[in-house]
Amino acid sequence: MNKAVSSFVPGVLATSTAATVSLAAPMGRLSLRARGDLSALDAALGMTLPTRIGQRNAGAICLGPDEWMLHADDIVPIVAACAAIYEGHPHSLTDVSGREITLLIEGPRAAELLTLGCARDIDSIPVGEGRRTVCDGATVILWRDAPDRFRMDVWHSFAPHLLHLFETGCRELAAEAA
Repeated sequence: MNKAVSSFVPGVLATSTAATVSLAAPMGRLSLRARGDLSALDAALGMTLPTRIGQRNAGAICLGPDEWMLHADDIVPIVAACAAIYEGHPHSLTDVSGREITLLIEGPRAAELLTLGCARDIDSIPVGEGRRTVCDGATVILWRDAPDRFRMDVWHSFAPHLLHLFETGCRELAAEAA
């Protein structure tokens, strides 16, 4: 698998009767680090930041006691709102939009496909939550949207490697069912 990530366009990348792996459209991503009373940030963001690791709220996921990943179509208003409260509530907000892509993994055996690279018990991730984890050596953020639908944020440089794994896995799982 030598295909460059920049040559991928949103759409289906691998499919079988077991699962489908697609590339999602590009989106804005912000890494947020903050401590203490989060009410000013909540007000600036127009939502309550989740506070339990793995918990999600709208386009935000809590990755650590003081760390969130925010997804948005337009990050400009978020950056401006957070900048306006910075002096009263110091925080770190970094645009990481160009660092990652999102793979959509869905289908009747999507969770099983993920076990090819993730040592984590995929079934233990409740629908509506997510986790930072490792998939075949690459750090990823795994979002569970439904029992058979996941999103995986992965750095561009690891995407071809994981896509190759998922292409092979889709074929193997489909062959088992045949």
